[in-house]
Amino acid sequence: MEYIADLHIHSKYAMACSDALTPENIAATADEKGIGIIGTGDFTHPRWMEEIKSKLSEDGTGLLKPSWKGSKARFVLSSEVCTIFDDGKGKIRKIHTCMLVPTIEVAEQVSSQLSKFGSLDSDGRPALSNLSAAELVEILHSVSSDIFIFPAHIWTPWFGALGSFSGFDSIEEAYKDQAKHIMAYETGLSSDPKMNWTVSRLDKYAMISGSDAHSLPKIGREAVLLELDGESPSFAELAAGISGRKSKLTIEFYPEEGKYHFDGHRNCGVSLAPEKSIASGSRCPKCSRRLTIGVLHRVNELSDREYGQVPPGAVPYVHAIPLQEVIAYVSKKGAYTRYVNDVYKKLIGRFGSEFNVLLKAGESDISEIDPKLGKAIEIIREDKAHVIPGYDGVFGIIDIFNEAKEAQSPGMQKSITEF
Repeated sequence: MEYIADLHIHSKYAMACSDALTPENIAATADEKGIGIIGTGDFTHPRWMEEIKSKLSEDGTGLLKPSWKGSKARFVLSSEVCTIFDDGKGKIRKIHTCMLVPTIEVAEQVSSQLSKFGSLDSDGRPALSNLSAAELVEILHSVSSDIFIFPAHIWTPWFGALGSFSGFDSIEEAYKDQAKHIMAYETGLSSDPKMNWTVSRLDKYAMISGSDAHSLPKIGREAVLLELDGESPSFAELAAGISGRKSKLTIEFYPEEGKYHFDGHRNCGVSLAPEKSIASGSRCPKCSRRLTIGVLHRVNELSDREYGQVPPGAVPYVHAIPLQEVIAYVSKKGAYTRYVNDVYKKLIGRFGSEFNVLLKAGESDISEIDPKLGKAIEIIREDKAHVIPGYDGVFGIIDIFNEAKEAQSPGMQKSITEF
């Protein structure tokens, strides 16, 4: 049976996250979007764990089900942590790592161990000091060998294991001898599989796409479509499905929409494609400060394949743009206005879920509700949507119909220019 899974989200207890991220709301949003398996996020936070225990229940599968009736969503205990450590060369490194665990008991044992390295109740994504990424994995596997561990948003500049400021050029360098326990990595919003395929050292790892949602509408902006056995999937099947590359599809942000795709300097409003950045010495042309080197640039640095080359066993992918954003674009109204919400609800009522609208519904059927919306979704499916690339913490700008005219075709070096 097919399940769409979003395994990396956050709760209301994580910094800069919406108070609406409650178990009830997360489950309702997952149902509305067509997500069958959703991460709890932030299980290391004591108050969030209390909510998990009071509102979700274990059923022996390793996944959790809502204690109320009506929701089809199943939760998997998930969390993201930041390890802060000296790399032995006098540099402080920070890496974000995600974990999926099979039971509440194991989750509480993990929290007990990690509490030795930092406060767990100050942020849903705790900062753990004097703990390397390798030591984190070692601790987790000492608690349970069933814990599924993967580097989060692997390319982001400061916190990705291979980010431009990480100090590491491979998962093996970042996680040392514990890399043997890493079976997958998360691509992050600013890269997609086609970019990652250019780096052959990543071939041995499965790709995960997750939303890293900080609010309800962002849930599912990236996800993975898995083929699992039966109508009641288990944690073991989920983990084996990912590591065994039983993904049928990953659902991807257009990487240009990610907020670290291009190089740039937010304070000066400077955004540069890699070749322009290199020509400038990676310095801001306005103030001469160091640019934040983005994901496209960093992938290019480590790539050893031609862009477009597909490695053996690669899982297919599609680009998608969250439905509310598409409706807002074609209607020229705010994404969270009543009008956009009314159209969104009408589409969900007609087609069953957001992913059915984005991936399956016929253009002519969508056009019966809004002709321009049908055309926009068809353009997105054909991989022809235009997006002005994001940079240095600034999200990219969706321009599906290329109405701004400056926007260039999405792609790598051959088609992305300076904005």
